[in-house]
Amino acid sequence: MKVIIQIPCFNEEKTLPITLRELPRTLDGVDAVEWLVVNDGSRDQTTEAAIMHGADYVISHVNNLGLAQSFLSGMAACVYFDTDIIVNTDADNQYCAADIQKLIDPILRGEAEYVIGSRPVQSIEHWSWFKKKLQALGSWVVRKAARADVTDAPSGFRAITRAAALRLHVFNRYTYTLETIIQAGHLKIPMTCVPIRTNADLRPSRLISNIPTYLRRSSATIIRSFITYDPMLVFTVPAGILLFITVALGARFLYYFFTEAGATGHVQSLILALAIFVMSASLFIVGILSDLISVNRQLLEGIDHRLRLMENSSGAERRMFNRAHLVYARKREATPPSL
Repeated sequence: MKVIIQIPCFNEEKTLPITLRELPRTLDGVDAVEWLVVNDGSRDQTTEAAIMHGADYVISHVNNLGLAQSFLSGMAACVYFDTDIIVNTDADNQYCAADIQKLIDPILRGEAEYVIGSRPVQSIEHWSWFKKKLQALGSWVVRKAARADVTDAPSGFRAITRAAALRLHVFNRYTYTLETIIQAGHLKIPMTCVPIRTNADLRPSRLISNIPTYLRRSSATIIRSFITYDPMLVFTVPAGILLFITVALGARFLYYFFTEAGATGHVQSLILALAIFVMSASLFIVGILSDLISVNRQLLEGIDHRLRLMENSSGAERRMFNRAHLVYARKREATPPSL
């Protein structure tokens, strides 16, 4: 049983050594623990800091591609390096590394394939009241979207099995945290949360440095995921509401038409009812078409999953990484090229 701890990084030469010093080299129930650093186009000495402080692998993006792509690159690399469990943590040492054992225990017991570390949000001193409420609201929305009991959706401290990693996709470039949970829920990947501890704040959050921007991007991610996985629900519910309004307006017109002996003073209700009916019918048609597209997407995901399995056994994945402009370095075998 092998575990690789991956750390997405962007200009983290100061905080990364602190994070690496806290990471475990042994875990109960595991034969090997290795560390992988994803350098997302850093312009400082992140790569050198990673190698100097014991990273087994370093993957470097030529340009800054964002947290979501760094997470995906790290997962693909961990699968390529034959891991059984992938643990993701942050480079700012936000999460207590001693709790990695808590993350992998449900996987080792066969209870889950995706485990999320749930932070003690209410006791985090450097979080504002508004940020805590925002976290609670976001987690509630994701719980409903994923149909899974997730208490801390934005947490980046999580463990994923190799099998689950091969099935997950991320289309949003901003963050992977919300989208992968919603996706895992709809793919019926067994998922759970475990309470974890956090460390003192080393630097301000880069992901939520701007609350309005974070709200806008996170909302767009959740809405997009809803449309991707529940298109019929997204479109037929408003279509049904509009249809109900259409019937109510039509009934109003007929009531006055018959009770006022052919009165034509309420024809506006009829015109409005027809306009709303057109919108309702349009939404219903879009819902049907989206559902058909969703079925096609599920077929494509199945094909992609089989291709990933084939690539892992054929070495084609290395060629895929090269085409994506990724550079590999393994500390024990070679010195990584400079950025």
